[in-house]
Amino acid sequence: MATAGHVDHGKSTLVRALTGTDPDRLAEEKRRGLTVDLGFAATGLPDGRAVGFVDVPGHRRFLANTLAGIATAPAVLFTVAADRGWQPQSAEHLAAVEAFGIRTGIVVVTRADLADPAPAAADARARVAGTTLRDAPAVPVSARTGAGLDVLRRHLAALADSVPAPDPHAPVRLWLDRAFTVRGAGTVVTGTLTAGALAVGDILEVAPEGRQVTVRGLQCFGAARDGVRAPARVAVNLRRVSADAVGRGQALVTPGRWRRTDTVDVRLADPADPSEADGPGRPGAADARALPGEPLVHCGTALTGARVRPLGGPYARLRLHTPLDLHIGDRLLLRDPGSRRLTGARVLDVAPPRLTRRGAAAARVRALAVLPADGRDPAVHLGLRGLVRAGELAAAGLPHPPGAVRAGEWLLDPAHAERLRAALRAEVDAHGRARPADPGLPLAAAAHRLGLPAPDLVPALAAPPAPAGTPAPVPGGPEQPSPDLVVRDGRVFGAGDETLPEALAAVARRLEEAGRDAGSAFHAPTRPELDALGVTPQALAALVRHGVLERHGTGTGAVHLPGGSARRAAAALRDAAPRPFTVGDCCRILAVSRRVAIPLLEHLDGAGLTRRDADGRRLVVDGTAAAEGP
Repeated sequence: MATAGHVDHGKSTLVRALTGTDPDRLAEEKRRGLTVDLGFAATGLPDGRAVGFVDVPGHRRFLANTLAGIATAPAVLFTVAADRGWQPQSAEHLAAVEAFGIRTGIVVVTRADLADPAPAAADARARVAGTTLRDAPAVPVSARTGAGLDVLRRHLAALADSVPAPDPHAPVRLWLDRAFTVRGAGTVVTGTLTAGALAVGDILEVAPEGRQVTVRGLQCFGAARDGVRAPARVAVNLRRVSADAVGRGQALVTPGRWRRTDTVDVRLADPADPSEADGPGRPGAADARALPGEPLVHCGTALTGARVRPLGGPYARLRLHTPLDLHIGDRLLLRDPGSRRLTGARVLDVAPPRLTRRGAAAARVRALAVLPADGRDPAVHLGLRGLVRAGELAAAGLPHPPGAVRAGEWLLDPAHAERLRAALRAEVDAHGRARPADPGLPLAAAAHRLGLPAPDLVPALAAPPAPAGTPAPVPGGPEQPSPDLVVRDGRVFGAGDETLPEALAAVARRLEEAGRDAGSAFHAPTRPELDALGVTPQALAALVRHGVLERHGTGTGAVHLPGGSARRAAAALRDAAPRPFTVGDCCRILAVSRRVAIPLLEHLDGAGLTRRDADGRRLVVDGTAAAEGP
C-alpha cells in the first residue's frame, strides 16, 4: 500500500505506529521532520500475512516522488488530519489515485486526539464519493495514543482479503524505486511487484535500455526467497550490472513481452484540477486540446516529457522523449508543469500507424472510438490492422483473438482474410488467363499483388485442401513455404509439381485424343494441327517441362512426341529392326514418317542408344538402359 495525503497530515507517523519502523530514512528528512523521498516499512497481520507500505512525500515540491510511490501501489492509505481537514495536496493526491486507477484503499482520519474526527471523515467521504475510492471506509485513528489502530488493522486484513490475486503467469514489469550496492552481494534494486512472479536465475531486461541481467537473489519483506509471486515488495540482487547503471524510472521486464515504444495513442480521462476548492474538478468531457503541448508523463516510477498531438475529443497521440515498456490498457498520468492539473490517460495503442494523409487524424479517432474503455480487445485491434505478427500482439499485452486465421507467425482478421482470399482468387485467375502455360502464380508475386508483407501469408489464403484422391499440397505447408511454391486452381503447389494446371491438362487431353485418332503411339502433330487444337508454343514448352511431351530436333524441324516416346522407340527397334537398320526400317516399325523418324533417331544417336555407320545405317546398342525423355 502507498500512503497519500497533504503534507503534515501524519502519513509517516501512521506508518511508524503500524510497523514500528520509521519510513523517513534520509538524514535530511529526520533533520527537517519532512518526508522528501519514498520510505518503506512492513507489518504482519494477525493471520501471518505481511503488508508493505510505501510512504510518499506530501509536499508539492516533491510531487514527482509522490507519484512514483502511488503509481505502482495496488491499494492506498489516504490520510486526512482531523484538525486540518481537506487540503490542496489532498485533492492533488486523490487526482493521482484516480489517474492510476487505484480502487482499493482506506481513508484514515489521523490526529483524532487533536480534534473531533467526524467532520473531517464526513467531508473526506463526500469528496471521494465520485472517485475510484468511493467504497473506501473512513477510519479515525491517533498514532500518538494508539486509538483506532486495532480497527485499522482489521480493515487492512479485510482489504487484503478483497484484493483480487494478480496473474502469477503474467509478464514481469518491476518498476524500480531504489538501487544500491550491498557489500558481498553487489547491485540490489527494489520495487513493488504487481503481477507475475520472480525466481532466482530469471533473465530479465533493464528497460528501456534493453540490457539483460540475471536474478542472483531475492528478498521479500527482508526474508530471502527462491521465488516471489505478486503482490509483494521485493529486493532483487542482480548480476551483470552496476548500481549506477540502474535506478528509479527504469524497470525489470520479461524479455519480448512488452512493447518498448516512444509513440502511443491514448484516451484521456475526465480532467482533475486539484486547485479547485471543491476537490478534483470535472469540467465536462476530456478534450486533448486542453492539454499542454509538452506535459510530463508519469508511468510506474518513470517520468518523461512528451509532445502531444490532439486527435479529436479525448484522444491524443503522445511522442515520448524516453521510450517506455507498455501494454495496451496501461494507465498514464499527464502533468502540466505550469499548473497543478493532472490528467489520467489509458493507452489504446502502443504501435499506432503514421498519420500522413489529410483527414488521417479524424479517421484515427473513429478507429479508436470502437475500442472499449481499457482498449483491451484483441479482436478489435486485429480488425483495425487486418493482420499482425502474433508476437507483436503478445508484446502489446493482448491474447490471440478467437477466430483469427494463423499463417506462420502472422494472425489475420477473419473478415480481412476473406477479402484477401477473394483477391487472391482473382489474381490467380487473371494470371492463368494471361499465361496459361505457367505452372501457377508464384507466392512472392501473389504477396506483392495483394500488398502482403511476406509470401508465407499466401498459403493460408488458398482454398481448403481438395477432396481425397487429389494431389496433396507440397510438403512444408504454409508454416515454412518453399520459395518455388505457386498458387493455382485454389491450391498451393511446387513449381515443378507433376500435376498439371487445369489449362495445361485440357491441352494435354486434346493432344492425347488426336494421337488416338491418328492411330499411332508416336504421333507428332504438325504446326497447322497444333493451331487447330489451340496449342500455343508456350503451352508446348510447358508440357515438355512437365514431361507430357518430348521435343526432338531443333528449329522448324523439331517434332513433339508423347512423353516416353524415345524409350519406347529404342525398345521397339531393338526387338524388330534388322541389324543394321535404315531410316525406312524405322519408319515401318514405328509407323511414322521421315519427318518424325529423322529427329527421333538423331536423339537416340546423341543419347548413345543407337550408333550410325558410314553408310547411314544404324545399330541398336545392346545392354543400354532405356532412354529417358529430355
